[in-house]
Amino acid sequence: MKNGRILFALCVFSALMAQALTPDQLMCELLAKPGLVAVTDSTPEFSWCFKDGRDGDCQTAYRIQVATDTSLFKTDSPDLWDSGKVESPKSVFVPYAGGPLPGDRQICWRVKVWDRKGKEGPWSLNYAFKTAGELGDDTPLRYPLAQRHVEPARIVTNAAGRVFVDFGRAAFGWVELLPPRDMRRGGDYVLHLGEKAIGNNVDTKPGLTIRYAKVRGALTDQGVYRVPLMADKRNTSGAAVRMPPEIGVIMPFRYVEVEQCPFPITKQTIRQIAVTYPFDNKAANFVSDNDALNRVYSFCKYSIRATTFAGVYVDGDRERIPYEADAYINQLCHYSLDREYTLARYTLDHLMRHPTWPTEWKQHSIMIAWQDWMYTGNTEALSRWYDELKQKKLLSFCARQSDGLLETKGPDTAMSDGSRDIVDWPVAERDGFEFRNVNTVINAFRIHNLRQMADIAQVLGKADDAAEFKKLAAAAYDAFQYAFYNAERGCYVDGEGAAHASIHANIMPLAFGLVPPEEVPRVAEFVRWRGMSCSVYAAQYLLEGLFEAGLEDYAIELMSRSDKRSWMNMLNAGSTITMEAWDNQYKSNQDWNHAWGAVPANIIPRFVVGVRPLTPGFGKILIRPQLGSLNVVEGFVPTVRGRVTVSVRQSKAAYKLAFTIPYNTTARVEIPAWHGGTLKLDGKKIRPELVGNRWVLDNVESGSHTVTFNAL
Repeated sequence: MKNGRILFALCVFSALMAQALTPDQLMCELLAKPGLVAVTDSTPEFSWCFKDGRDGDCQTAYRIQVATDTSLFKTDSPDLWDSGKVESPKSVFVPYAGGPLPGDRQICWRVKVWDRKGKEGPWSLNYAFKTAGELGDDTPLRYPLAQRHVEPARIVTNAAGRVFVDFGRAAFGWVELLPPRDMRRGGDYVLHLGEKAIGNNVDTKPGLTIRYAKVRGALTDQGVYRVPLMADKRNTSGAAVRMPPEIGVIMPFRYVEVEQCPFPITKQTIRQIAVTYPFDNKAANFVSDNDALNRVYSFCKYSIRATTFAGVYVDGDRERIPYEADAYINQLCHYSLDREYTLARYTLDHLMRHPTWPTEWKQHSIMIAWQDWMYTGNTEALSRWYDELKQKKLLSFCARQSDGLLETKGPDTAMSDGSRDIVDWPVAERDGFEFRNVNTVINAFRIHNLRQMADIAQVLGKADDAAEFKKLAAAAYDAFQYAFYNAERGCYVDGEGAAHASIHANIMPLAFGLVPPEEVPRVAEFVRWRGMSCSVYAAQYLLEGLFEAGLEDYAIELMSRSDKRSWMNMLNAGSTITMEAWDNQYKSNQDWNHAWGAVPANIIPRFVVGVRPLTPGFGKILIRPQLGSLNVVEGFVPTVRGRVTVSVRQSKAAYKLAFTIPYNTTARVEIPAWHGGTLKLDGKKIRPELVGNRWVLDNVESGSHTVTFNAL
């Protein structure tokens, strides 16, 4: 009997502990993958997610301990810092406030929290970070590049008697040969590497900037042999990002055709070494009842992973140069796929120091900084670059005094800062855009930038600047409608005095919320009429605008279709990384490895699954699935505070949304509004607020919930 009572008590204790709010997935200085890079900040910031706990749970207090050795935790006597119990819900970016951190040391830390009922939870696991030799101000950190061994997906002998090796997907890296141990001597080899194949042969004349290389040499020993590659002059000189010496020369390839080799080629004797930034491939997922959309998501997800090979977001293999517009799309996609923020932040710093020439690309710098803040909740990058963003990226030097609209000089004449308008790229993708000194696209970005700078100034405590930015944005908004909107046609023209109306002049206002609500249907219908008459870059704003206008059916159709201007076309052409343009026919020098073509990797999580931050750092989360004609959607999206999962099933008579948001957060849930049925949250009837054509459930607490609707 006594043993039974003890066992029962232990079971009860274990059950209670399993429900205690426990910190998990700790980060120091945004480093989700600890130990790979040294921290340089003398006052680093700590963040954590949670496991266990109960639905609706949140943190009311925390205690952090920092020590030079984990053994000090056993006696509860950390030698660097013990915060004591701090009454606060803050779980992201809590600054270190202990004694001076020693340089070039391994530092350990742990944290415990108190839940909403004041119950003390257990300590987290011990985490460690390394300090740099010299500590000072915050600097952007990045990990060293990772190398991954990839086995052949298929090996066949082709009609020419050569061994044809397919690694399944293209990757940036090199080939390694692994001679069998019983090989007595070396010998000559001749290999053909390429991104494109014709049947079971590497395409030796792929054209454009699709990569091919012929490599010959001789094996010198019986160990693992890296096949050396010749550097490409264009992507290893000038403004191109150089590869680290320990990585050396790499190229993108999927196929290897072995013309000559002194030993048999098998899965054990040849491999691809793929170079990428460290990437958690299991951090995000998406599946629906539309197979094409699933394939497009996987295609774009892999593209983002594969194109991190340079340790900074670059435009592709042809140039390997960071550009702001490319980086913005990279950033949104990367944030939607991995709980990883260091590469985007490092790229922002690079671009602030090395800006590029397009006018609109400069405007993207403010957008990158704003998204960094919204997705992380951290303001250090905003503080570091605030003056530069205000003085140079707003382009106020060319703003008209009368109304604040920007007056630029088009694509052929540089302004005083060296910038020239671009609208879209390549030139043929501009949908006949008629350049004017005061044009719609640049001024749509202008108003968007002013609104974001108002937010940035406010959070940095610059109230006067915030008020001024809001005033400028409001004046420019009114001038924008007067100068560019054609009420008779129901669309925006390309510029002041222009007769032509391109898709670009309409998708930017639609995506940025610049279209008056009563005019949204007309502008959206104009956009639908123009189809996919823009590049893979501008598709970012086309799709955002369509979702914001409630045309998710059409947006999903565009992402799923397989004509020449589609992601399925890229797959059908044989590329496994998104292309620079829709098809080879649209760009004479296009490459097959451009991350700015991977737009669905952020559009699907942010709009179809519907997960976006409403407050900085995902303190409050938007859950707004937009399925259109889809019947089934399931996905999970990483955030700085933990994973958000969403599952939707819908039919004509019923709707079911199941979702989970991390502890210590709340959500605003928006679902399609029906009438004549019963709406329930977690089994209880509710009467939510009706906003437009959506039911809105606000301030939903953390944990797992189910929303159902059943028609009468």
